[in-house]
Amino acid sequence: MLSNYTVSLERIIHELGWRPEYLPKEASELTVRCTDINRPGLALNGYFEFFDPDRIQIIGKSEFGYLAALEPDVRAICVEDLAGHKPPAIVVTRDLDVFSELREACEKHQVPLLRTSDTATDCMSQTISFLNVELAPRITEHGVLVEVYGEGVLLIGDSGIGKSETAIELVKRGHRLIADDAVEIRRVSQKTLVGSAPENIRHFVELRGVGVVNARRIFGMGAVKLTEKIDMAICLEPWDPEKVYERMGLDTETKNILGNEVPLLTIPVKPGRNLAIIIEVAAMNNRQKKMGYNATYELLKNLGMDADIPKTDWYNNR
Repeated sequence: MLSNYTVSLERIIHELGWRPEYLPKEASELTVRCTDINRPGLALNGYFEFFDPDRIQIIGKSEFGYLAALEPDVRAICVEDLAGHKPPAIVVTRDLDVFSELREACEKHQVPLLRTSDTATDCMSQTISFLNVELAPRITEHGVLVEVYGEGVLLIGDSGIGKSETAIELVKRGHRLIADDAVEIRRVSQKTLVGSAPENIRHFVELRGVGVVNARRIFGMGAVKLTEKIDMAICLEPWDPEKVYERMGLDTETKNILGNEVPLLTIPVKPGRNLAIIIEVAAMNNRQKKMGYNATYELLKNLGMDADIPKTDWYNNR
């Protein structure tokens, strides 16, 4: 799938440990923009009807064995057709020998040629995972992202509501900070959102009245984390005495982020409320729900109100 973003071949080589055999220019100037990859078995046999030239091509043991069985002049024609479609890169796995015909075709058409010691399967899985993250759709959300008991919690709300102060309190209680003020969110799959901080503000927290602090320098490396999956969102808002807030937890709100629905809680803020403890409990409760237990349904069952409990609930059907 084509992405609106690109990743340099230099970064892919560095992250996946590929070794260049031939590069038409500096790897930093070469880019990849497709999250899919391909094993060109049919293409080597001349079938290009559905061939996608934007995909990285992986040559594994099967493709190598096929090419090795061909006469040199026939092999030259096969790899010439493949390189002629100008894929972003051709990767030879298992440290297999690079045919001279393949190298010549890549040099002729200026196609990057690389090698790896990984098997084709490992190479494909690692490459797809890496490209799905690097080329994922993304947005920047105003908020704070923290990891609480293994749950990625996105704190949102108006400026000055106390998101950063709450994050610092959570860090002091042993949890970890991922991003403050600006959270870069990527949709790495149909169900998964991953948040991180822009590199230029990573680990920094702005506290009104104090200024900017570096959480990593003050609290240590264990207090920060580069990325985290977003499991829930919590909206902090000023306490409104006229508003009826959720007390039982029956109505599950969600926040749509890049097409994915994330559980959303609204927590009113007023003097005397310990937000850090509330968020800790919310994170643990969210984790319990994902594991199949819902305290609200158990309470309703104890009160004889089984009719209101969804039939699909795990606890009701145990």
